[in-house]
Amino acid sequence: MNNYKIALTSRKGRDSSICATLKDNLRQQYKRRSVRVIKGDSVKVMRGEYVDVEGKVEKVNTERGTLSIEGIQREKVRGGNVKVQIHASNVIVTSLHLDDKRRQSQLQKISKPNIAKKEKNKKQQSKLKDQNKKKRGKGSK
Repeated sequence: MNNYKIALTSRKGRDSSICATLKDNLRQQYKRRSVRVIKGDSVKVMRGEYVDVEGKVEKVNTERGTLSIEGIQREKVRGGNVKVQIHASNVIVTSLHLDDKRRQSQLQKISKPNIAKKEKNKKQQSKLKDQNKKKRGKGSK
């Protein structure tokens, strides 16, 4: 039973670490630096043998933190092709796969700041300033 719990927590930790940085236009749009990579995202390789190769993510290996990217293959010695696994930290996300409603709402939540909270904070700050002015005014007379 304990081994099962440990396996779940370690898998969950690895699952969230499969993140890659966003391209500048997406970074400004969603106001985030990085995002978890999922199947269907378009990425560009930034390090290693396959630099500047772009493609869609076909498979995500959560245990190793690697991605299989469309169009990146290596020829085996005995013939045949094998998908090359590239670590998620070595890619940059160029476009997001937004068919998942939950993922879309999470990204929108972060990119749209809560205006009501900002207004409330401004009101509280102005009240504090007014109180400080009154205190200063009484002490100087």
